Amino acid sequence: MVCVRKRTGGIDMKIPRKTDRKIEAYQQELIKTHFAEVDNMYRKMRGWRHDYRNHIQVLKAYADKGDLQAITDYLKELEADLCTVDTVFKTGNPMTDTILNSKISLANDRGIRVEADAHIPALLNFSAVDLCTILGNLFDNAIEASVALPPEQRVIRVYMDMRGVQLYISFLNFTGGGKLKKVGNMIKSSKGGDHGLGLGRIDSVVKKLGGYLSVNSEDGAFTTEILLPEALS
Repeated sequence: MVCVRKRTGGIDMKIPRKTDRKIEAYQQELIKTHFAEVDNMYRKMRGWRHDYRNHIQVLKAYADKGDLQAITDYLKELEADLCTVDTVFKTGNPMTDTILNSKISLANDRGIRVEADAHIPALLNFSAVDLCTILGNLFDNAIEASVALPPEQRVIRVYMDMRGVQLYISFLNFTGGGKLKKVGNMIKSSKGGDHGLGLGRIDSVVKKLGGYLSVNSEDGAFTTEILLPEALS
């Protein structure tokens, strides 16, 4: 077996070259998918702006007739339509906003409710790629698990905040009952699948940043907690 030696957190780790290539390919696919989601979101926004003049003309026509009820009803429809394309979440950090909004939009399209509470400084000490890898994989794992559940159980809870100079991240989602267990730095399900590859990539990035990762699966819920030190100067 050909292995690649990597040093993580002061410990030398031997990673099979095949596994290393698989992780790299997964990361590239994640980034490709993420940018596709962002592009789709901005296409929706551009489409709404394109229709802006038409909406103004309709409102002017109702105003000329003095039809206040029609104006009110039309504005309510516009507000509902705009909610599907407007940035629904603002954390204070542009990259986090981009990732969260694209993933929340993706989850909503699949009938998954996302409850998020996040407050992040505009500038962090680690790269946007590392942040994208962590949050993107967390969301992808949670969405994958949620779509297999009944609609009323499709919930993802996200919490992000600063604890001093450290960034705390927490994700919770429900599972279909298959027992999840940790094997090395992977999470495996008794039902099979490759759920662990994404978490393995998260584990790699967290270790590189000198952080802490905790995963827990019990009572039909899967929780991931991450603490990244020295996120602020």
